[in-house]
Amino acid sequence: MEQLNIQASKIKCGGCVSSIEKGLNGFTGITEVKVDVESNVVSIQGNELDKTAIKTKLAELGYPAV
Repeated sequence: MEQLNIQASKIKCGGCVSSIEKGLNGFTGITEVKVDVESNVVSIQGNELDKTAIKTKLAELGYPAV
């Protein structure tokens, strides 16, 4: 199992957290998504994670990686 931490921008509230979790939970290989509003870090656990595709999805959701 891999863990990936991505610094993202524009995460401000619980609604943002919910959008990110819903947007990434169905993603191939992802087993768990946690979002820290204070640090703007998205922590992802899973197998064979595609970092580029995940960053692209975060940007599509409105939370681009920094």
